[in-house]
Amino acid sequence: MRIWINEEPQEVKEGVTLQSLLNELGFDAATVVVEMDGAIVARDAFATTTLSEGNRLELVRFVGGG
Repeated sequence: MRIWINEEPQEVKEGVTLQSLLNELGFDAATVVVEMDGAIVARDAFATTTLSEGNRLELVRFVGGG
């Protein structure tokens, strides 16, 4: 199925959870904010949030430095 990640189309398997997608993409859930279809997803909901055809995700990673 097709979803959008940071405005880029991405093919993912049916029934994938947000946590599984983040793992596959190499994101650490502790350092990323996820917006799905215009709403922020709580970190504790990543493992139970199942993606659907056409979902639009914005992934923002925290970067430390100075």
